[in-house]
Amino acid sequence: MEFENIKKYLEKQGNEDEATKIDKLPYKLFDPFIIHGLQVNVIEPGRITCTFKVPPRLLNTANTLHGGAIASLVDLIGSAVIYTVGAPSTGVSVEINVSYLDAAQLNEEIEIEAKALRVGKSIGVVSVELRKKANGKIIAQGRHTKYLPVTSKL
Repeated sequence: MEFENIKKYLEKQGNEDEATKIDKLPYKLFDPFIIHGLQVNVIEPGRITCTFKVPPRLLNTANTLHGGAIASLVDLIGSAVIYTVGAPSTGVSVEINVSYLDAAQLNEEIEIEAKALRVGKSIGVVSVELRKKANGKIIAQGRHTKYLPVTSKL
């Protein structure tokens, strides 16, 4: 692929109306955009399970659930499971790792399970697995490490 074609692909050069529409989107749109439609099925100390039907807005060019959307689900649901063990904050990401093992199709129902592996004074580590609800086949496995703010003793 020629450099100019790569540049056009990345910059998605469109007309001014498109840029204006994008700039007018609500502040902090990203998290609700990803998790809209998520159903929490189980929430208990150290564990959350959810179901999610793959919506058209999260498809990639191959018409499967976008890898970035999967990584965002690992981030968002992994962060939420930290609260279930009593942490006052979910902190900030230090590392996130996702292994993509299969694809999820449009309207396919998936199960997401997040587990707190360790939540200490300053570090939290969680695992998040996405599976096909119909057959249990693993779509992706993620591990997320977060720095938790240390509370002052003053």
